Amino acid sequence: MPTYQYKCPKCGYEFEEFQRITDSPIEICPHCKGKTHRLVSGGVGLLFKGSGFYITDHRSSSYKDASKKDSGS
Repeated sequence: MPTYQYKCPKCGYEFEEFQRITDSPIEICPHCKGKTHRLVSGGVGLLFKGSGFYITDHRSSSYKDASKKDSGS
């Protein structure tokens, strides 16, 4: 589920909510009961951890052997 950011122009309160894409935007500020606006955010970045994400993780053993021979290791 995406995280949406909201801000109340009346009191300046900012908050985030996990909502389905099909859910209606939150219109009432939980802090002052004023009208809120959904903010446009830049999204998030991806972080790949572990093996299998790099081109060298799936090389054949013959390729790895030839690479070692070329580098002198």
